Amino acid sequence: MSADDTTTAPDYKATLNLPRTDFPMRAGLPKREPGWLERWARIGVYDRLRATAGDRPSFVLHDGPPYANGHLHMGHALNKTLKDMVVRSRQMMGFDSRYVPGWDCHGLPIEWKIEEAYRKKGRDKDAVPVIEFRGECRDFAARWVDVQRGEFERLGITGNWAHPYLTMDRHAEAVIAAEFQTFLMNGLVYQGSKPVMWSPVEKTALAEAEVEYHDRQTDAVWVAFPVVDAQSDLYDAETAIPQEEERQDARADITAANLGRQEQLEAARVLIWTTTPWTLPSNRAICFGPDIEYGLYEVTDRPVECWAEIGQTYLIADALAPQVMAAARLDDTMYRRLRPVQGDELAAIICAHPLRGAEGAEGEWDYDVPLLPGHHVTDDAGTGFVHSAPSHGDDDYQVVLAHRDRFDGDPMTYNVEADGTLRADLPFFGGEAIIRPDGKPGNANRAVIDKLVAVGALLARQRITISDAHSWRSKAPVLRLNRPQWFAAIDAPVGDGKDTYGETVRARALTSIDELVEWTPHTGRNRLHSMIAARPDWVLSRQRAWGVPLTCFTKRGAKADDPDFLLRDPAVNARIVEAFEEQGADAWYEPGAKARFLGDDHDPDAYDQVMDILDVWFDSGSTHAFTLRDRDDGTGDGLADVYLEGTDQHRGWFHSSMLQGCGTIGRAPYRAVVTHGFTLDAKGVKMSKSLGNIVAPQSIVDQYGADILRLWVAQVDYTADHRIGPEILKGVADSYRRLRNTLRFMLGSLSNFDPALAADPLEMPELERWVLHRLAELDDLVRDRYAVFDFAGVWQAIFQFCTLDLSAFYFDVRKDALYCDGDSLRRRSALTVLDILHRRLTTWLAPILPFTTEEVWLERFPGDEESVHLQDFATPKPTWRDEDLAARWSRVRAVRRVVTGALEIARRDKVIGASLEAAPVVHVDADTKSLLDDLPFEDLCIVSEITVTTDAAPDDAFRMEGTEGVAVVFAHAEGGKCLRCWKVLPDVGQHGHDGVCGRCDAALG
Repeated sequence: MSADDTTTAPDYKATLNLPRTDFPMRAGLPKREPGWLERWARIGVYDRLRATAGDRPSFVLHDGPPYANGHLHMGHALNKTLKDMVVRSRQMMGFDSRYVPGWDCHGLPIEWKIEEAYRKKGRDKDAVPVIEFRGECRDFAARWVDVQRGEFERLGITGNWAHPYLTMDRHAEAVIAAEFQTFLMNGLVYQGSKPVMWSPVEKTALAEAEVEYHDRQTDAVWVAFPVVDAQSDLYDAETAIPQEEERQDARADITAANLGRQEQLEAARVLIWTTTPWTLPSNRAICFGPDIEYGLYEVTDRPVECWAEIGQTYLIADALAPQVMAAARLDDTMYRRLRPVQGDELAAIICAHPLRGAEGAEGEWDYDVPLLPGHHVTDDAGTGFVHSAPSHGDDDYQVVLAHRDRFDGDPMTYNVEADGTLRADLPFFGGEAIIRPDGKPGNANRAVIDKLVAVGALLARQRITISDAHSWRSKAPVLRLNRPQWFAAIDAPVGDGKDTYGETVRARALTSIDELVEWTPHTGRNRLHSMIAARPDWVLSRQRAWGVPLTCFTKRGAKADDPDFLLRDPAVNARIVEAFEEQGADAWYEPGAKARFLGDDHDPDAYDQVMDILDVWFDSGSTHAFTLRDRDDGTGDGLADVYLEGTDQHRGWFHSSMLQGCGTIGRAPYRAVVTHGFTLDAKGVKMSKSLGNIVAPQSIVDQYGADILRLWVAQVDYTADHRIGPEILKGVADSYRRLRNTLRFMLGSLSNFDPALAADPLEMPELERWVLHRLAELDDLVRDRYAVFDFAGVWQAIFQFCTLDLSAFYFDVRKDALYCDGDSLRRRSALTVLDILHRRLTTWLAPILPFTTEEVWLERFPGDEESVHLQDFATPKPTWRDEDLAARWSRVRAVRRVVTGALEIARRDKVIGASLEAAPVVHVDADTKSLLDDLPFEDLCIVSEITVTTDAAPDDAFRMEGTEGVAVVFAHAEGGKCLRCWKVLPDVGQHGHDGVCGRCDAALG
């Protein structure tokens, strides 16, 4: 060859079928997602699904209404995304899956915001006409509805956003009033005076769901109540003697024997412990535990600084006596136990109030304080005796109510005003504040303690930290306070005749929980069941202005328990509802409203109009009526297929909806309940502004895109509390990139696929038939997991399939055929399978990743009216299933893993650079050899040549633990390297095209 001769190897790259796609590896979700939202709105995806529903079965997830007063937090984002996955997946599984978003618009949080604005301007709320004030509340709520709607839509949440439900809409307010009237007409509404959660700062009753618990410091006190009577009825309780003379003799003997014991008790004091000294002026009884062991203890010595007196005796639970005496600064040498005191002795004891007879008391506390058995009493802390103020505790109230015959007159007290001060004429303490207007503790506790010291009733005191109820709005402590309120009785017979599931609201609720509702997770059933089983009557009234009023009238001069106290007139109710439909609930506050509603049938001067508003939980509990029952896109029967909310809603919306439904339609308004936990920061700490650990949904959307946030939701176990943080999100983004890479390869390979040339699955190579079998398996799993709301199960199954079965195996094996084959059955089969994969994966993933899957879909179907969200999950063909083939390929892949393991060692040791340089020898048993001989095993292992033999393997052959009977000996492939496919084969260079193998020569034509 002369010096100026050159030899240039042919470049066959242009002849390869390399992937081509405009689908970018970098998603750019934050910038691109808004475009998809605009597109869905333009082509009307949600409305088109409704218009084409035909005879699809209905599925409705009823939205628990968020509160319209602030930007979204992570709890909102998690909740709405979970709901969206339910709605989208049910739609794609063949249902007409409708979703009407809603908002809770009434209530104290909004009032509080308006009042704060008033206070800043020096404006008096009480001087503002109520309708004007309500209008400002309405405008405030409407603004936040619009803000939150935009934030929810940005997350890709599908639904009827143009027509949501709002509890402040006129029809909604009319229905809420009508639902209350159903309670009224069914005999469930009554006015009572019992302790309720009361916020002195906000001057209203609160629901349990509006209360949160925080630690605060308080004074715990040990207070002595002197015994004034201990005449036990032991004779009648223990003796049954038929003859009168014998009975009299026996009584005399017993009396003589026990006289000393009773005198001992009447000289003693019952010791109580409380962390709310301000309730002591309202004490009416003392409770003891029937199963607790008590003793009579005498003080025998004392230190100088001690309020106990030598010779004084106290009744204390035996288990608590050492710590009680220690609190009084008495060591174990300064007291002794005289004797046990039995429950029947305790039941006979009557005490005096510690302030009875105090100078200046003016007879305020000149009543008896009986000892009553109470199963709420324990010997875990305190003294074993619980001071009972029935106006300030539900346990106290229930015990006193059960022993009403032990009291002369009304045992309830009215010592605390709505603003948290003790009534002005209460001796010693009048006007003292329990809670100040700013939410700080007042001086009431200190005043009571000082007086107890002065009268010699205090044995000990201690500053402690307790967990106590606070309003979740004002963050101020909440009192248990006896105020006249309106209640719904949950144990009274419901007069509606709908007794299929029970005669009372409680009975219907418990039956619904046990028999009518599916729970995810099942622990939700246990939680709500225990709450419903133990809950008191429902406090319906709130002393505020922004809400739906209790639309009822009371007869002047009648008592609350009189049959005609409440007006129950269907004609009056109908006029109220009609007015609300026209004007909304503002109609209740219009001048002349009472006369308008009472009409000519009732004298307005004979009735008072109730001006309290309904508990907002009654509003949200009624949403099934005006959304599911009344709307065209509802369910007609008022029953939802599923409610999905956070675990706090067991005491909130799940709870109130259950009670409300059982009072109006006779059962729970839902068929299934799905519960999620709380979102914590990366360290598992609750998010709060003070800790600076809040992760805002918008910040994630701005940095990563909504699909990454949604993928995080799909990955977590939402049924428990879960975490989010920067490192967690990076891991989610990495998973997304791996998935996107899989989808990109699929799209690129399909760029020149002609569906008309699709291969028949029955004629495909076994590898493709195995993929179709896996798709059939996966279809069952995906549908099953979506059906039980297991989104993590869906994601894990699809992701593992994409990464392990496709990217790491099928795609890796078939790249050679896809790139290098001509018009072969093998290549057409691979393209056909990729086409099937595209349709399955995009639809399966659409409920989780709506933006990304839309992009993937439109890459292949770019029509103006196209959308993946108009598709259903495609049903696999029955012929795809092949269990025998799957079993064979399980063995094939196991052998392949041993081969690739041996090649990895050769590559690590730089014996080879690529697997195509290898021609390994595989030692197997006869059955495995027969299996592999029917397959192009060298292609599956991505080597140029492979030898399968049943010969015994040498000792130094490569073996892999867990794959018995397989050994691999490495060998180099012999021949030349094909310049087109890079395989090393003996026939390279022996064909018409330079430097290629026979397969590539044929492809080049």
